[in-house]
Amino acid sequence: MSADLVITNAVVYTVDNARPWASSIAVADGKILALEDVERGPKTEVLDLDGAFVLPGLVDVHNHHAMAGRAELFELSLGADAGFDGILAAVRARAGELGPDEWLTGGAWPSTLVAKLSTASARRALDKAAGGRPVALTDDSHHNRWVSSRALELAGITAATPDPPGGVIVRDGGEPSGLLLEAAGVLVERVTGGLTEDQHRRASRRAIEILHAHGVTAFQDAGVSTDILGALKSLDDAGELDAWAVSSLLVNDPIFGFDPVGAPLLELAGRYRTEHHRPDFVKIFLDGVPPTRTAAFLEPYRPDAVHGHDFHGATTMSGEELTDWLRTAATAGFSAKVHCTGDASVRLLLDAVEKLRAEGHTAARFQVAHGQFVHPDDLARFAALDVAADISPFLWVPGVIPEAIAGVLPPERAARMQPNRALLDSGALLAGGSDWPVSESPNAWEGIAGLVTRQDPYGRRPGALWPEQAITLAEAIEAFTLGGARACGLDDVTGTLAPGRSADFAVLDRDPFRTADVAGTQVTETWFAGRRVFRH
Repeated sequence: MSADLVITNAVVYTVDNARPWASSIAVADGKILALEDVERGPKTEVLDLDGAFVLPGLVDVHNHHAMAGRAELFELSLGADAGFDGILAAVRARAGELGPDEWLTGGAWPSTLVAKLSTASARRALDKAAGGRPVALTDDSHHNRWVSSRALELAGITAATPDPPGGVIVRDGGEPSGLLLEAAGVLVERVTGGLTEDQHRRASRRAIEILHAHGVTAFQDAGVSTDILGALKSLDDAGELDAWAVSSLLVNDPIFGFDPVGAPLLELAGRYRTEHHRPDFVKIFLDGVPPTRTAAFLEPYRPDAVHGHDFHGATTMSGEELTDWLRTAATAGFSAKVHCTGDASVRLLLDAVEKLRAEGHTAARFQVAHGQFVHPDDLARFAALDVAADISPFLWVPGVIPEAIAGVLPPERAARMQPNRALLDSGALLAGGSDWPVSESPNAWEGIAGLVTRQDPYGRRPGALWPEQAITLAEAIEAFTLGGARACGLDDVTGTLAPGRSADFAVLDRDPFRTADVAGTQVTETWFAGRRVFRH
């Protein structure tokens, strides 16, 4: 069989222990034929890479691609370090482009501003900057929203409105301040207006173009609506989905405002399955995020006037309810990604998985999503129960969100985030994710560099975050290739460069093993199923 494409004169890092290195790749019918030069036909394309470094297409095990594409195309984007005055200036500029009562949406404001935005005076400043327009801006976790007075009015939120289940309407002197935590933000999200079918397609397509620019050829979206499912199916039906996509169907929805969720959504999953789109996971939010004290911990937060001295946060459901949902999903053939940012939620999930494994549910894949905090007693349980650690976003280095977390947890606990070395040493499967747009970019090389040094790769913040938990470069690359593929069920088609796998690979501008600037690594070409989908 002759090859359609032969890559020659390359440094090929396969992430396959059976054959870690090669210098050539032969491709036929979109799959790897061999890791060597083979028979060439009259139409064989030969590409001499002049010694360039090649590795498998990256796998982003946790992002919100459609949300990121929507933000890129249709919303106001704020930098992670945006201050209060900078946000108001950006809103003022954007408002000048809008109609008199047109929605202004976007984000993300930094978690360190929670206290500042909890006041009615801050909301009035937002009203003035927006010219009275309805405004809804998400925070850097995308779990919480800061909204204007007009947005509160359109959502029907008044001083008399009770906190919704799973959410908090932060008040100042009895009136809504404009800060809405977790499910309270859904009250506004439901009245902001949605995208058209074509806009959803455009958002997904644009996001995948950005992923290609960073060498990503496979991803798991961590929470989808029927609109997003429909966009992915439509793109693949038209031959335009140039990536492997795994979708996570929401069991509960404390932040997005999607409908349907839960059992009705699971029943619809099959109609959206295509060659490259696998709606194979459910997604459960088991807690919130630490900066707003909505994550669930075994030990209490630092005391404050609102929560007292013994506040631990709470999970969104009981262990029994969680176990029932995981059992229902596994019986129907679904795997599960479960959002856990506090160590109490991690333990609750591991307890539930232990029951399911004992019942014989061995095929289902389970992921702890985020898992920044894991009690030492639970580390070995990941491998024992075959639970993957979805490490996302890039919170293993000093940054805005770690700084915000340090404000609510005792310092000795806040400094012990993301125990990646301990997880690997215990035999756990580590899978890398960006959580884009929670991370400003899906550039995995920023995350990979941080995994190796535990330092801000750009030197914006000094010091290292728990440097004892650093891992090797090879381990970090595997987390963003084979580890991710295994965690989301794509290891039958991608994650390594080996005969029979999809010809998904990225060409880099440097050998990451021979540079002092791993974070500066640039992708020069990305190939998916034997087709070039990005060229710098």
